[in-house]
Amino acid sequence: MAEPAILTDKLTRRFGNLTAVDAIDLRVEPGQFFGFLGPNGAGKSTTIKMLTGLLAPTSGRMQILGLDFATRPLEVKRQVGVVPEGMGLFERLTGAEYLNFVGRMYGLDRATAAQRAAELLDFMQLADRPRTLIADYSHGMQKKLALAAAVIHRPRVLYLDEPFEGVDAIAAGALKELLARMTENGVTIFLTSHVLEIVERLCSHVAVIHRGRLVAQGSLEELRAGIAAPEGSTTTLEQIFLSLVGGDPTARPSLEELSWLTESPR
Repeated sequence: MAEPAILTDKLTRRFGNLTAVDAIDLRVEPGQFFGFLGPNGAGKSTTIKMLTGLLAPTSGRMQILGLDFATRPLEVKRQVGVVPEGMGLFERLTGAEYLNFVGRMYGLDRATAAQRAAELLDFMQLADRPRTLIADYSHGMQKKLALAAAVIHRPRVLYLDEPFEGVDAIAAGALKELLARMTENGVTIFLTSHVLEIVERLCSHVAVIHRGRLVAQGSLEELRAGIAAPEGSTTTLEQIFLSLVGGDPTARPSLEELSWLTESPR
């Protein structure tokens, strides 16, 4: 049986008296498109920072592709790609310069890095502005460049934090097709997004974190089996999510205080 692509054992991170991530056990198999969900402040970003080596855990263990992260961090990082929440691009470079730099840092030879950079810029519809600095890119263009940089070395695990934010519909469609093709070829994708419809459409498996603790993990079918749906309908991911984190889809804040905004003008 193949080693899990991502495996954590009681992974924990504390900040003083605050436990941001509380002893979570994640298991993600190779080739899964895995969605990681939670409300704001639930511990998603902290978990991803630990899984990508940006933040050391307070306790617990992580294995990526069968490698212990604590003892073999460089071997792990060579095989993963990351599109973080804050993209951290070098804004005084052009897109081509940046992708060539990233490719070389991952150990690609000069010719391979240049070829892949050109192909990725063309695919991401960024090739028509070769002299434009990244600082002058729109947010959506920067997001596409960050994704190109994350895949230039053919990672085996890809972490995506809100990858479609600010990306136009045409480009988003092409990116989704690319990601689906990557999982077919064995790449594991770990996605976080607040747009549940995207997660439901793309992901085969999901985990939900709430107040630092993992409250659910499994395939969408397994999670749906635990939630009753009206006869003749399918339980949506939104219904699953709200039931797990304590939300009530029928509850709404009172609008009485905003009656001046909601009433018809006189």
